[in-house]
Amino acid sequence: MRLARYAGRRLLLLLPVLVGVSVLTFLLVRVLPGDPVRTVLPQSATEADVAAARERFGLDAPLPLQYLIYLRNVVTGDLGTSFQSGQDVGVEMGERIGATIELIGYAMVIALVVATVIGMAAALRRGGLLDNGARLVGVAGNAIPEFVLGLILIIVFYGSLSWAPAPDGRVDGSTGLVPLTGASTLDAILGGNLPALGSALAHLALPVATLALVVVAPLINTVRSGAIAVMDSDAYICAVAHGLPRRTVIGRYLTRPTLAGLPTLTALIFGNLIGGAVLVETMFSWQGLGQWALKGLVTRDYPVIQTFVLVTAVAYLLLFLIADVVQAWLDPRVKI
Repeated sequence: MRLARYAGRRLLLLLPVLVGVSVLTFLLVRVLPGDPVRTVLPQSATEADVAAARERFGLDAPLPLQYLIYLRNVVTGDLGTSFQSGQDVGVEMGERIGATIELIGYAMVIALVVATVIGMAAALRRGGLLDNGARLVGVAGNAIPEFVLGLILIIVFYGSLSWAPAPDGRVDGSTGLVPLTGASTLDAILGGNLPALGSALAHLALPVATLALVVVAPLINTVRSGAIAVMDSDAYICAVAHGLPRRTVIGRYLTRPTLAGLPTLTALIFGNLIGGAVLVETMFSWQGLGQWALKGLVTRDYPVIQTFVLVTAVAYLLLFLIADVVQAWLDPRVKI
C-alpha cells in the first residue's frame, strides 16, 4: 500500500514535468535556424506559396495559440502531421518504435550482464590484474564516442573480415519477413521464419555491440564502486569475520546489496542508450526512432521533433519511477 501511494504521487508529479518539457521543446525547435516551410516547397515557390504553406501547417498563428492548439491535440491523442511526409506522426512513430526498442533492449541486457559480472569480479580482486583492466576499460570507454566506435566496428567486421552484413538495414529483403511488431527478431519468431531470424540477429550484432560497449564502461565502474562500498560495510566484514562460507558471503552479503541499486542502474543505461541510438541508427540505416528524429531535426519538422522528445521524456520518467519503486521494494532502508 505504501508503494502504491508513492507510485501514485510520482505519477501526479509527472504531469507538470511533461508540460514543462513540451513548452521547452515547442519553443526551442522554433528558434532553430531555417524555415521548415522552405524545406518542403520548391525553390521556385513564391511568397504567396510560402504564406499558404504556413497557414496549412498552422504556423501563421501567434506562438501562444500554436502551443495551446498543440497541447490540446496531444491530450486528445493527435500528435500532428509531418511537414515532410504529410503522414500522421503517431503512425510514423508506431512503425519505428519497435525497431528502437529491440536495439536498445538487447544492448541494455548485454551491458547490464557484462557490467555486473566484471564489476563485481574486479571488486573481489581489488588491486589485481582484472581490477586494473576494468578501470582501464572504464577510462577508455568514456573517451570513445559511439559514432567512432561504430565506424571502427563496421571497418573491421564488415569491411576487413566480412563477418557482419552491410550496415544497410535490419533484415535481408530476400527472407520474406512479414512485419508485425516492428522488432525483426520478434517478428521472425512469431512468423516461424528462421532465415529471417538469423538475418535479423546478424544485422543486430554491430549496432548492439556499439551501444553496449559505449555504456558498459562507466557501468563497470559503477558496479565496482557499489560492490567495494558493500565490502567495506560492517555487515560484510562481520560475515567474513564469523567464518561464513565464501559462497554465502558473496551471494547474500555482497551480491544482493550490490544489485539493490540495479534498477537505478538500468534507468541510467536507458538514458544513455537513447542518446546513443540517434547516431547509431543513422550509421546502420536502422529505420528506428533515432534516425527518424534526426531526419526531422535536419528538415525542421516540428511535429516529429516534438513527438520524439515528448515520448522519450515519458519513457525516461516512467522508467525512473519503476526503478525507484523496485529499489524501495528490494531495499527496506530506502524511505519513500
